[in-house]
Amino acid sequence: MLEFYVGIYLVGVFVSSVSQVLLKKAASREYHSAVREYLNPWVITAYAMFFGATLMTIFSYKVVPLSMGAILEATAYLYITFFGVVIFKEKLSWKKIAALSLIVLGIIIYSMGM
Repeated sequence: MLEFYVGIYLVGVFVSSVSQVLLKKAASREYHSAVREYLNPWVITAYAMFFGATLMTIFSYKVVPLSMGAILEATAYLYITFFGVVIFKEKLSWKKIAALSLIVLGIIIYSMGM
């Protein structure tokens, strides 16, 4: 039962990460007015995805312990880094790699204590 809710939580984190990518894509474009900057398909879709991700998180907390939620939320750093490298061609510095390694290590350590 817990695994099902953890899966929903992780899908929500992933959806939230994808929506951040959409917002970054939208921000990199030129708009003729402030209204078009905020009311365009990219931004509207991203905020709808954020809303859906929030609902998934709330639903998951019916079973997922609050302490586990913070650990699951940390996976967003992995998704965002992956999207940054693949989609936006960002470079990974040794500091980012070290930070991501600590995040993964923390997830592993928490998982072993479960």
